[in-house]
Amino acid sequence: MSNWKHRVWRHLSSFQGASYSTRPSSSRTNKSMINNLRKIRPMIHRRIENRAKDYPINEIIPVAEEVLKARRNLLTYVTVLLKLFPVLTCKFCSEVFVGKEGHLIQTCRSYIRRGNNRLHEWVPGSINDVLVPVETFHLHNMSQGVIRHQQRFDYDRVPAILELCCQAGAIHPEEILQYSRTHDHNPRISDEDIRGLSREDLRYVGANALMAWERVRDGVKKLLLVYPSKVCKRCKEVHVGPSGHKARLCGVFKYESYQGTHYWEKAGVNDLVPEKVVWHRRPQDPVVLVDEGRSYYGHAPAIVSLCSHAGAIVSNTKYACEMKPQGLSFPFTTHSVPPNHET
Repeated sequence: MSNWKHRVWRHLSSFQGASYSTRPSSSRTNKSMINNLRKIRPMIHRRIENRAKDYPINEIIPVAEEVLKARRNLLTYVTVLLKLFPVLTCKFCSEVFVGKEGHLIQTCRSYIRRGNNRLHEWVPGSINDVLVPVETFHLHNMSQGVIRHQQRFDYDRVPAILELCCQAGAIHPEEILQYSRTHDHNPRISDEDIRGLSREDLRYVGANALMAWERVRDGVKKLLLVYPSKVCKRCKEVHVGPSGHKARLCGVFKYESYQGTHYWEKAGVNDLVPEKVVWHRRPQDPVVLVDEGRSYYGHAPAIVSLCSHAGAIVSNTKYACEMKPQGLSFPFTTHSVPPNHET
């Protein structure tokens, strides 16, 4: 670079408030920065290793224990309700409906059927359709290294809520697998006990299930303020820990365009305890929801719709606005139902 160009750059840098530097000086600056990073690198490693000594926080352990207790009660109540109120799921997509007959709203967008806005093909659902399971890698401690792609089979997969409560101190790390096998299976409830329930008992079960659902979500929200968790922005993979793993599992299906590492961001309550939003049939709605009245019908999480069918009062909850309990109903006629329901 000629001398006159040097003078021009110095003049411009003086107006912009920046200092002019030539290539030799910038290289010396880079070398000094590298040397400084090498000096503080051991200090950073020691700080990462000592980070686990501050956990678990004793004041947060009761919160994690309350989450585990509410989760056990939730699984028990939902198991009882599913024996009395059927839940249907679509054979081709993730759509769920609480009721004896599925709706006729054309919202099936499965990649297998190669078409949008199709009628659903309903099959019996399970508890996993109401309470969506979210799994994550089980960490031995918070200060361990990042899980590499070739190490993905060396770590067990456990429910994300249990891993969060384990890091909070409510479960011993070596007992989390046994805890998951013991409490995550559906509790055995005989049909005789179900037939003996009265209408008041069903209302009580529904109200307690809704209360347990809210306790789980409130407790997880508090735990996430203390214990960091990550979620992939693209595939919704959850990792409970200070940093995400390096397993290249994002975009493993053909119809997904992302094939590589995850794009991690801060996780929220809906990532660990997702709300499975479904179409909610109100008392003023027809027996079968039709596609023409989709603007009249309400939505609700599947667990809330199930508790509502059991008699729990949901009109004074935060889901009332979305459920439209006092909304108008679609003027149903016989012409609204298509003559052929085949998909």
